[in-house]
Amino acid sequence: MKTQSNRLTFSQQFFIATMLFGLFFGAGNLIFPIFLGSQAGRNVWPAIVGLLITGVGIPLLGVAAQGISRSNGLQEMAGRVSPRYSIFFTCALYLTIGPFFAIPRCFTVPFETGISALLPSGMAKSTGLFIFSLIFFTIMLFFSLRPGRIMDWIGKFLTPAFLLFFFFIMITALLHPLGNYHAVKPVGEYASAPLISGVLAGYNTMDALAGLAFGIIVISSIRTFGVTKPEKVASATLKTGVLTCLLMAVIYAITALVGAQSRTALGLAANGGEALSQIARHYFPGLGAVIFALMIFVACLKTAIGLITACSETFVEMFPKTLSYNKWAIIFSLLAFGIANVGLTTIISFSLPVLMLLYPLAISLILLALTSNLFDFKQVDYQIMTAVTFLCALGDFFKSLPAGMQVKAVTGLYGRVLPLYQDGLGWLVPVAVTFVILAIKAAISKKRA
Repeated sequence: MKTQSNRLTFSQQFFIATMLFGLFFGAGNLIFPIFLGSQAGRNVWPAIVGLLITGVGIPLLGVAAQGISRSNGLQEMAGRVSPRYSIFFTCALYLTIGPFFAIPRCFTVPFETGISALLPSGMAKSTGLFIFSLIFFTIMLFFSLRPGRIMDWIGKFLTPAFLLFFFFIMITALLHPLGNYHAVKPVGEYASAPLISGVLAGYNTMDALAGLAFGIIVISSIRTFGVTKPEKVASATLKTGVLTCLLMAVIYAITALVGAQSRTALGLAANGGEALSQIARHYFPGLGAVIFALMIFVACLKTAIGLITACSETFVEMFPKTLSYNKWAIIFSLLAFGIANVGLTTIISFSLPVLMLLYPLAISLILLALTSNLFDFKQVDYQIMTAVTFLCALGDFFKSLPAGMQVKAVTGLYGRVLPLYQDGLGWLVPVAVTFVILAIKAAISKKRA
């Protein structure tokens, strides 16, 4: 039903917000906040603030940037740098949040956190993963081949089911805490730099990349309700994004706090999936394990469906004379199925360097898009900003490679040149300085004109 006032009703806003939340919230959003809390201990609140910056704030700005800049998707936004860069960045982003990393993670997280504990005795873990991923693949592909119903499936059914299961466990854990997080000693970088560690943990959620990818879905959904004026679409996009991100922020904070409290009784887990599994089994043994496995399955399935749909539609748009939507969906699903069977730990270890490169590029593009109308940035400004970001972020990419793949001569050079490089934020200062210079130059040129 279309609105007659070129404005969304609250129920329409809430519907689109739940759909966007369903697309956002998947495997990484479950395992990384709880692992952050477990590692941060008594430093959990500054770590949460850091997580909210990159896991909530930047994704919100990504969605808002597309509305404010009136872009029809990521490709058009990135096209302000150059047509070739647009293709490169769009492909890299969608493949990262799609079949290469995020979707395989959606396969492995429910298996390793819930399903593996329910396997028959004597069954090899690799065999169980293969069987489970085959079932997951079949269901995901079934829904993905019906893209016209994505709003109904995710917004009306899968997201409410996930929220029901999730809050059931988390609220129980808060009401009956395993211990006082103030007594938990932080480990690793969370002891000395909890805020920065939280910022980097937010990279793993991939939400900033997802915000750029899903922004056009939000805009299209708003238009289906009859909102067509550009300024009204921009306003509705921002409001919907705020509503979604508030919900995500609450869930992140609760999950991290539960993770911090759990360490007093359960100790430090090897990863977020294991920590979440231990908590669920503690509070809900027996039937609780089944409920937990179902919760994780639903959360990851809904995100995987959204990602396959978004990736396939994007590649059809980018390469219209190649393959159909259904063929792209099948190819991406098969790729994800194959990569998923290497295991969660391997997927995470290889995804981090890519995220260290793509996240700064996404942030710089978002910043330019949000302020372009104010400063009237030209193509050359976009190119300078992107070049500086890429060169600096490349250092963080090399630094985050597995130890055996690092080149010490390269990381040593970056370490001597870039401030905050050892903290994983070597790009931040150069990009901030570059933006200020470009903004001043643009303001002067605008005043002279």
